[in-house]
Formats: sequence, C-alpha cells, structure tokens
Amino acid sequence: MTAAHDGGAAGRTGLPLGIRLAGFGRSAGEVGRSVAGVFRRSLELRIIGITVGLSTLAILATGTYMAHTIGDGLFDARVLQVEEEAARATTTAQDTFSSSTASDDASISVLQQAVLDDVSTIATSSTGIWFVRGPDTEATIALPEASRGRVDEVVTQALRQQVSSGEDPQHWQSVTIPDSGDEPGIVVGSEVEVPGAGVYEMYLLFDLSDVQESLGFVQGTLLIGGILLVLLIAAVSWAVVQFVISPIRVAAETSRKLAAGQLEERIPVRGDDVLATLAQSFNGMADSLQRQITQLAGLSQVQQRFVSDVSHELRTPLTTIRLAGDVLYDRREQFDPTTARTAELLHTQVERFELLLADLLEISRYDAQAVDIDREPVNLVRLAEDAIAGVESLAERKGSTLTLVAPGGHFESEMDARRIRRIVRNLLSNAIEHGEGRPIEVTVDSNGTAVALSVRDHGIGMTRADAARVFDRFWRADPSRQRTTGGTGLGLAISLEDAALHGGRLDVWSEEGAGSCFRLTLPRRVGAALGESPLPLGPSEAT
Repeated sequence: MTAAHDGGAAGRTGLPLGIRLAGFGRSAGEVGRSVAGVFRRSLELRIIGITVGLSTLAILATGTYMAHTIGDGLFDARVLQVEEEAARATTTAQDTFSSSTASDDASISVLQQAVLDDVSTIATSSTGIWFVRGPDTEATIALPEASRGRVDEVVTQALRQQVSSGEDPQHWQSVTIPDSGDEPGIVVGSEVEVPGAGVYEMYLLFDLSDVQESLGFVQGTLLIGGILLVLLIAAVSWAVVQFVISPIRVAAETSRKLAAGQLEERIPVRGDDVLATLAQSFNGMADSLQRQITQLAGLSQVQQRFVSDVSHELRTPLTTIRLAGDVLYDRREQFDPTTARTAELLHTQVERFELLLADLLEISRYDAQAVDIDREPVNLVRLAEDAIAGVESLAERKGSTLTLVAPGGHFESEMDARRIRRIVRNLLSNAIEHGEGRPIEVTVDSNGTAVALSVRDHGIGMTRADAARVFDRFWRADPSRQRTTGGTGLGLAISLEDAALHGGRLDVWSEEGAGSCFRLTLPRRVGAALGESPLPLGPSEAT
C-alpha cells in the first residue's frame, strides 16, 4: 500500500528534469532582469553598489597582502628560532660525543641516550629526534639508530642528501607531522662526529602549530575587520548618498510640478554649498519661466479676446453688407455686364467673408477652451454619403469622381455629427481642390476599438515638410496657387481640433506626384482607448 501511494504522488507532481531545469532557468533569468532593471533605475543603488564593490576589492587586496606578509614574518621568525635551537643542540651533542671515552657498543648506547636527554633539554620546542648513520660511515663500533616522535617518517631522501653533502652546517625542510591532523612542522638536519663510530646524521622535528594558530587568528581578525569595514563603508555611502540625492529628488519633484502647471513651486535653499547654489539657480530659472509663461498667457488671452471681439463686431456691418449685396445680386440682370460681374464678385466674397468669420469664432473658442460637444448616435457611413452628395457638383466641375467604399462602420457611434460632418467636408474639399481632376476614394471601416474614414486623392501631393505643416492655421503648400473652393485656410486646423475633441486623431500621408491621404480615426465608445486604426495610411501601410 505504501509503495503504491508513493508512486501515485510521484506521478502527480513529478516533471521531467529538463522541464524543471528550463523553468528554473527562466525564473533565474527573470530575477536577473528585474535586479538589472532596478540597478539601472536607482541612482542610489548604483552609487552604493559601485562604492561597496570597489571598497571590497581594495580591502580584499589589502587583507590578502597583510595576511601573506604576517604569515611570512611569523614563519621566518619561527625558522630562525628553530635554527638557533638546532644549532645549540648539535653543538651540545657534538661536545658530549667528543668528550666521551666509550669504546664498545654498550657504552655507546648509554652515551646515545645521554645525548638524547641533553638535546631534548636544550631544544625545548622540539617534538622529536632521530639519529641515523651517514651513508659513507664504516666503523667497527655502530651507534644504534634511535628515534623519538616518529621523525624517521617525515625525513625525505632529498633532505638526507643535502645533510650528507656537508655544504652547510645544517639544513631544514617543511613537513607535515604524522598523526597530528596535518599540523605543519620543520625538520632540521645536521652531522655529528661520533668517536669510534664515524659520522651520524641528527634530525630534530619542531611543531609549528602555534605559528599556524597565530596566523589563523590574524586571518580571522582581518576577515572580521574587513567585513565590518565593508558594512561601515556601505552605511556611510548610504548616508552620503541620501544627503546628496535628497536635494536632487526634491529638484526632480519640483520640476515635475512645474511641468504640471504649478508655477509657484520652488526648491528650499539651505546653506551655502553647491547644492544651495543649484537650488538658487533652479529657482531663478523657475521665476523667469513663470514670468514668461504669465506674459505669454496674458498675450494669448488678449489675442483670443481680440479675435473674438473683432469677429463679433464685424458681424453687424457684414450683415448689412450682405443684405445690400443680396439686393444687388438679385438685380444683376438689370445692370450692364461690368456692374453685374461686380455684383457677383461682391456676393461671392461676402459669403467667403462670412465663412472666415465663422471659422475665426470657432478657432477662438478652441483657444479659450470653451468648446462644447453635442454627442448623438451617428452612422459614419451615412454621414459620409451625405457629405459626398453635398460636394458632388463641385467635384463634377473639377472633373473628379467620388467613390465610397465601406467594408465596415455600418453602426452608430456617439459623436458630434456637426463637427464630424465638417471634418469630412473639409477633407473632401481639399481633395477636390488638389486632386487635379483625378478619382477620389472615400473609405470607411472599423475594428474592435475604432472607426475610421479616409479620403485619398491622386493629385499633386506634398513634400514631407509641407505635410508636417498642413494643419497649421492659414498655411498653404503653394501660395501662388489660386483657391477655387472658397476655403478660409482654417479648415484643417479646425478639423484637427474637432478630431482631438472626440478623443480621435487626424493623420496625413502625401507624396509629390502621387497624391495625399487624410485619415480620421475615432473611438467606437466614448472614453475608450483608441488603439490601431482600421484603415491604412498611404500605400506603404496598405501593403
């Protein structure tokens, strides 16, 4: 029963190793990207990270050098002490052997034990001693080999060759002491002359565990001190960064408020340092900007009021002129040809003057942000059909044919019909004006978020520089070209404002000799995100 239960659990939760590793790799990658993103966005983190990193490298290098230097110093001092003790022990042993009158094996053995006791008394830090016959020694009396502390197990053949060479009075070698947990040690070898027995080698073993302990204590102290120093540097860096970054953060917040229109915001000035100078300079700049913006706002209000007042004041005399002109226009057949033509021109220009006044009043309302929108359910396809019908006679006179293609948009959306109709009429009038008598296509389509209408002509087109200015007020691509549709020069500027008022946009594509395409895109629902337009803008998007 238990085995079956475990197998079922494994079957439910187990995944192939490759899948688990891939999932872990993705998680690690996401964490790495998140950390990298935070590091890029946070100036404080970058400064503290770089400071702590460089300080850690410096402390690590300094600590390594100090530990190495202290270790070498402790080792060299211990070696010097060992050599001195070994030299005294060798001298004592040699004096004892030289003053002895032993002539047989028994007396030699007793003498050897006395030497071992004397050497142990002199070399107090020694943990072992080994007497061994030299390789070239031949004598009738033999000094038995004696070892204390298992020194014979650590003496290497290389050390024996150095000792037997006789180049120096003594030689030493670093070794590991047996059965001591790999404790370090030093073996010192030298030669002694035993009367009647020949040359023997004497090796002394010294334990360096006390030096190792001292070095470990020093290294531990350096490590702890280094960690504490890194933490202290991090804390100091954080405090300094906060001291420096806080005024910068205040300046950034103040600049955001100024950009949002809160022109009274200023940075508090504290002290006389460079940060206080920065705050004073920033405040001076803010004061200058406030004065200029206030002046510009005042001039803008004066301009708007002037345009509005002039437009209103001109309505009364214009109405009188219009009435008088209508009387003359209605009786033009009774006049001579010159006077009749003058009456017709007066009638046409008075109508254009009325349109210009109406557009000036409308643009002044936009400038004063006093525009109201009257939404109602509108079918954009039906509205396009009505607008086309209204300019069809003008298109016929210019030789252009108007074609409506509506794969979508056959539904009602909440919009201001008067303003949208004005946009479409302006776009059609411009296409007829500049279409050079070629066909004009009007397209309506929709998607899940937007409904769009485009007007495409194949006329003279515009350069990129002209297309960038086409929505400017009173701007004309070719000032020498005669206007034939009675426009005021404000139609596209008002159309752009009408589109923005609905939360939509009005785009243009144009190319010299290939014509132009204006595209109006509106949201399907009030307040909804506009998204991508359902219609292409120009041939490049259509493909």
